[in-house]
Amino acid sequence: MKKDNKEKTKVKKPLTEAQVERRGALKQALKDLIAPTAVVAVVAIVLFIAVKFANKPEVYKEVRPFGYEPIPGYEEKPIVLESDQLILSLDPATTDFTVTQKSTGKSWYSNAENAENDPMALDSEKKMLKSNVIISYAQVNGLETVLDCSGNVAKGLYEIKLENDTIKLFYSFGNIQREYVIPPVMLEEDLAKWKGNLEKEDAQYVSEYYKKYDINKLSAKDNKDELLANYPSMADHIIYVLRTNVRENVKRELEKRFEKAGYTYEDFLNDKLLDESVSSDSSAVFNVEMDLRLEGGDLIVEVPFKGIEYKEQYPVYTVLPLPYFGAAYSDAEGFMFVPEGGGALINYNNGKASQSDYYANVYGWDMCLSREYVIHNTRAYFNVFGQGRDGSSYICIMEDGAGYASVRSAISGRINNYNYVDAKYSVCPGEKYDIDELSNAAVYQYLDKLPDESIVQRYRFIDSDDYVDMAKEYGRYLEEKYPGYMTVNASDGTPVAIELVGAIDKVRQVLGIPVSRPLKLTSYKDASKIVEELANAGIGDLSVKYSAWCNDGVRQNLLNNVHTISELGRGSDLKKLTAKAKELGVDLYLDGVTQYEYDSNIFDGFFSFRDAARFLNKERAELYQYSMVTYAAREGAKSYYLLRADLAEKMAKNLIKATDKYGAEVSFSDIGMDVSSDFRRGKTYSREYNKNVDINLLRSADDSGKKIMINMGNDYAIPYVDFVTNMELKGSEYTLLDKMVPFYQIAIHGLVNYAGQPINICGNEEQEILTSAEYGASLYYTLMSESSFAIQKTLYPEYYGSEYAAWKDRLIETCKRYNTELGSTFGQRMTGHRTMGDVTCTEYEDGSKVYVNYSFTDSYKTPEGTVVPARDYALVK
Repeated sequence: MKKDNKEKTKVKKPLTEAQVERRGALKQALKDLIAPTAVVAVVAIVLFIAVKFANKPEVYKEVRPFGYEPIPGYEEKPIVLESDQLILSLDPATTDFTVTQKSTGKSWYSNAENAENDPMALDSEKKMLKSNVIISYAQVNGLETVLDCSGNVAKGLYEIKLENDTIKLFYSFGNIQREYVIPPVMLEEDLAKWKGNLEKEDAQYVSEYYKKYDINKLSAKDNKDELLANYPSMADHIIYVLRTNVRENVKRELEKRFEKAGYTYEDFLNDKLLDESVSSDSSAVFNVEMDLRLEGGDLIVEVPFKGIEYKEQYPVYTVLPLPYFGAAYSDAEGFMFVPEGGGALINYNNGKASQSDYYANVYGWDMCLSREYVIHNTRAYFNVFGQGRDGSSYICIMEDGAGYASVRSAISGRINNYNYVDAKYSVCPGEKYDIDELSNAAVYQYLDKLPDESIVQRYRFIDSDDYVDMAKEYGRYLEEKYPGYMTVNASDGTPVAIELVGAIDKVRQVLGIPVSRPLKLTSYKDASKIVEELANAGIGDLSVKYSAWCNDGVRQNLLNNVHTISELGRGSDLKKLTAKAKELGVDLYLDGVTQYEYDSNIFDGFFSFRDAARFLNKERAELYQYSMVTYAAREGAKSYYLLRADLAEKMAKNLIKATDKYGAEVSFSDIGMDVSSDFRRGKTYSREYNKNVDINLLRSADDSGKKIMINMGNDYAIPYVDFVTNMELKGSEYTLLDKMVPFYQIAIHGLVNYAGQPINICGNEEQEILTSAEYGASLYYTLMSESSFAIQKTLYPEYYGSEYAAWKDRLIETCKRYNTELGSTFGQRMTGHRTMGDVTCTEYEDGSKVYVNYSFTDSYKTPEGTVVPARDYALVK
């Protein structure tokens, strides 16, 4: 008999009417319970949070003020550091110091010398002038308060340590008194423990200054209720309380003995909790460490972030190390150097007290800090400031932390009688939260903690007060710092940079729907033709930047997938272009945007919640174009995003890979010009960290043999690039400035090719050519194959003057003449620069001189007899 392996199907009995009714009633009852259950759950959670966190006092980090104790052997004499070129002498009673150049005997004072006698300065300003460090702190409402250290130094609230030829200065800030690490109150058993660790004489000394309280043996004079209120532990323990009116010298001796007994600051904090007679300290107290050391002819000043202590509710906002170093009184003659454009001089006491002080952000604005209005963007693209007088000078090179710095300078006659220049570091930025649409109140969020970094300033002293010698010294510094990278170009002609614009976007009707599509300005074949014509016209050292060539053009999509634009041609056409450029000896650079997203969506691999950087308030870093009329974000203009830091690095690597694919060099639109932070929760990247990421990326590409082009030319990028375009040669010529000078250009000329603004669309062709001749800059043009009519009804009026056909003949003529007269200077270092009224003279190492006559009316006859017409230049050998 065969087994039946099929399972028997169970037949369910139908429910009775009563069962159905009961089941329906149960379901309805459960549904009815959902809402009240949810409400009860929410209430329970709220109550849990309320019980857990309500009425609990905020516990903040304690900041222990410093207290001065003389270094043995330096009680009554200065602390001296000495190198082969410098002597640093520090007064331990004030921490003021001088740096003396051995070769000349010239001394530079650490702050404003004799500030106490300044009749113009208020008392509060005098304290600032006498401070070696100034800080500001912020509060939750955004209020910023500035603190000096000189007042607390006078109170002895500082420390000095001497470690391995480094003087470490520790300053305390805030309205505080000297705090001694001795128990204000302690239990009887604790006193016995500490005394047990001491010699008999020391133990007896300690006992003399503490009064015993036993609740069971109080005297008639003791107020039991008051004592219990002040010292609650007395209810269960015998206690000892530090006697009142103990003198400062006695407290110092007690502190030494308790330290000998093993008493720590943690023990002190625990014992302070036993003393309810003193309210808990919630005042704003800060500590800052500043280290000094000598290296040859340099003074190194370092402020490690780990040495900046503050309470969480009072974050340190800015730090100014040596704000008045070398400050010159109103009777001095000299100048201050600031990094505006290629450099600028502000003469001491220039009488422009009605003008605002000089201020510029190093490397421009950090784009991960939001702005509601933009009136003017300040920018310094190199990290130097300085002073010169009395046959000597110094340059201060902001080495570490430069991305947080802003250079300031002021003349005498405004709020005091001193001329000074310094760097202010924004170490803990803040971002505003709007907490209520119906309220004007705002709360500020600040950086949770400082990164593990330092501020480092290198003061290099020079036996000359000529800005040319200062610039040369900066050039030597760059060569020392980047050996093998800062080498002289083998050039015997004028380098010329041409930017060809591929495509812009324009709205068109597609089936009656407005759609933004790429509009061809220069196709791949057009670009090949232009390159060939210019090369054959005799423009020898030609570099071509091809921008807007991929991913939809100027408003480039994310470079997740780098692809050509069909309106410009095929990939094979682009490869033919790069092959043609190589054949003609032309360096072709493919340009791309790697730090920003302009017109991408999810189909391009961009999701703003995931891929955008974050402001401090954790909102996406959405950026805007700003109106020159209202200074607010332009209405109707498209916003764009700053990419998160790790994604921006990936996009840069993708761009390099794409240029490898097509056999071209690489051009970065943003790296080397912009550098920003990223405050994403859990993945915070500081501006300094991202700067180092860019440095490593550029170095890696350079080491691989890749040629690199960038814009602006920030100092940290210069060693690794081959060409810089859009360099701000003269910057903003503020009224306060007395003279614009090619300081940066003197330092780097002959080491890297650089050019100013595009001559044909800068607004003043003649002025740009003259400035380029003075500053040793190459020529730079922006061109397109299409006519200017093609960009009508688009958002790109800046390209109206870019039509190649209209500029071809004038461009070739200008470049040929520039090369004929100045081409021999481009492989040389600059050796001199001076100004004679409307005429400047730039000198080179072979003895040749370039005269530039800026006058609109008068010609100029050089000492060598050459006549330079008005608005022209000439080379004299």
